[in-house]
Amino acid sequence: MEFRQLSYFIAVSETGSISAASRQVHVAQPALTRQIRLLEEDLGTRLLERHARGVSLTVAGQALYDEAVQLLDSRARIRARLAALGTGLIGKVSLGVTVTHLWVPQVAGLLGSYRQRYPQVGFEVFPLLSGPQLDRLREGTLDAGILYLDSAEQPGLATRLLQHDHLMLAVPDASPWATEPPSRLGELSDADFVWGFRSVSPVYYDRVMAHFARLSFAPRVVQYGADNITILSMVAAGLGIAIVPSASRAHPMPGIRFVHLAELDACDMPLWVAWNNSNDSPALHNLIEMIGTAQ
Repeated sequence: MEFRQLSYFIAVSETGSISAASRQVHVAQPALTRQIRLLEEDLGTRLLERHARGVSLTVAGQALYDEAVQLLDSRARIRARLAALGTGLIGKVSLGVTVTHLWVPQVAGLLGSYRQRYPQVGFEVFPLLSGPQLDRLREGTLDAGILYLDSAEQPGLATRLLQHDHLMLAVPDASPWATEPPSRLGELSDADFVWGFRSVSPVYYDRVMAHFARLSFAPRVVQYGADNITILSMVAAGLGIAIVPSASRAHPMPGIRFVHLAELDACDMPLWVAWNNSNDSPALHNLIEMIGTAQ
């Protein structure tokens, strides 16, 4: 029993005539008659009662007609669904985003543009720092990540540059540096700093510390926070000052003043999109293709 035979049988059933069905399905009448007989032989039962005015369904024929209509409808739905999955029109994408960049316009623009173009694809967004993102990308439990990397070459991963960032000084509103900003990092040598743990974002941490080493500057760290949002909340509470990505300004955080320093502007902090190079999800690759066009 073939789908082709079932479609012929449905045409015969609905028209009540072999000749009318042959015109409908564009198959010669003898060939159509032969296919119906082959179908009856395969099933071991008569499906049609033949008479002078055409054909009518037997009890078995009526049962097959009901099942065949549902079967061909299911086949059409399956084919449409698989085609949509194959072109990335439906499905889901799991995406990690560094906590600092959840509110950044470039990231929001990318997600919003993707949603407009592919409204039936669902996002699973996880606020994760760069270290955990790298682990999950390599494990294959995350489709893509927006994170800091030290270079485009990452074992097992493909990458694409999303944007360049730099560093800024974050101070409490009540700090004297809010109104009279320092001109050099050296002026902050005795200040209390709030800092992050290297383990949660090694690339970011090492890049910042290498920049400070070139400037012969070592922050006096007295408090630690798990991520930049936590660090900024500690700054707002007056526990110290911090050096954070300039993207932090996109997050509404009362009680904080962001200060430019030329020595911090010079530290390039590139933000990348990375994904496992064995991930062949069409929905993911549609997202990758939009990077650089949705900003």
